[in-house]
Amino acid sequence: MAQSRNHRQPMISVLFESHQLYYLPHFLPIVAELRRRKGYQLAASIPKTIDSFEQKWFARELADQKIEFITGESEAARTRLLRGKGFDVIIVGNVGRLPDIAADHSLVVMVYHGIGLKQTYYRDTSPRVDLRAVECWPRLEELEQQGVTNGVLTGFTKLDFLAQDDQQARNRLVDKLGLDTRDRVVLYAPTFYPTSLDRLLPFLPRLAEQVNIIVKLHNFSWFQKRYRYQSQLAAETARQHPRIHLVPPEDYDILPYYCPADALISDLSSTLFEFLALDRPIIKADTVALRLKHRLFPWRIRKRIDHQREAGIDFAYHLDRPDQLSRTMDRALRHPDEMALERKAGVERYLYRIDGQASSRLIDAVEAALKRKGRL
Repeated sequence: MAQSRNHRQPMISVLFESHQLYYLPHFLPIVAELRRRKGYQLAASIPKTIDSFEQKWFARELADQKIEFITGESEAARTRLLRGKGFDVIIVGNVGRLPDIAADHSLVVMVYHGIGLKQTYYRDTSPRVDLRAVECWPRLEELEQQGVTNGVLTGFTKLDFLAQDDQQARNRLVDKLGLDTRDRVVLYAPTFYPTSLDRLLPFLPRLAEQVNIIVKLHNFSWFQKRYRYQSQLAAETARQHPRIHLVPPEDYDILPYYCPADALISDLSSTLFEFLALDRPIIKADTVALRLKHRLFPWRIRKRIDHQREAGIDFAYHLDRPDQLSRTMDRALRHPDEMALERKAGVERYLYRIDGQASSRLIDAVEAALKRKGRL
């Protein structure tokens, strides 16, 4: 483990540019590592163009974490202020407003906000990024084949806190949700598009006769107009069925909800890969609803999906028919070790290491880069 920096060295200024509220779970383990090493002055910001509810909760979380919150009267004012501060290090979850906020000397680090099945993982890049945290060997090799040579094999920083087994926190969450402790718990975490929600939601009440269900929606299902109907449908279903629990939008971090879950249902979301860390059954819903243009011109949606990565998912039960949901879940819960070997191989292939040290490996690379630039 890396040593703390000498307290007599100048403070290194670090900005976390969080394009969305739900990027924070990727950054907080890095915050903890920087604080452990000492010598870093931390700040964070979120675009003014983001929903006001998200901005409010972002500011509240930063206050709880004792991280300086930087904003402005407008988005233009915010970006000018950030660039003027000349941060030594800027950590981003996507390219976003990077060209407007990075000073010439800033070391820019990308910790991409998702590891699911969408091609944006490869396309959302910029020559201004100096270092890119990469969660596994295959992705590092594929990025290098595409000419991205600034990758650092770290593992997935978001999962660092999973290495801390907090049974008390799990018990508090079970009590908060009012889960029936006599039954198993299933976490349903669909993405916003293409999504399985439209087709699976009508079958959740039947499944809820057997298990407790926690529904954790994507941030966009709450805050983007096009997808807001998803949270409205899920809220109505939860109101009518007390064993279905909808996580509210202010609970932006899905990690605490992994802990009580005995199994996961998802579709194209990063959660498919993140949940591997717990070695519990996973169901991948292959039945998704597509917009008319994608039904008429399927090649358009195919361009957005990493089909090679999707074809390699052998660690999950594949659900082709929504009416088979209860039956498939029953099998998964009765035989939780049926795919244990595949899940173990999946961790090695898709997550590198689950040791709580991804952030440490990343900051090692950051400090080495700062030394090369003569700034440390």
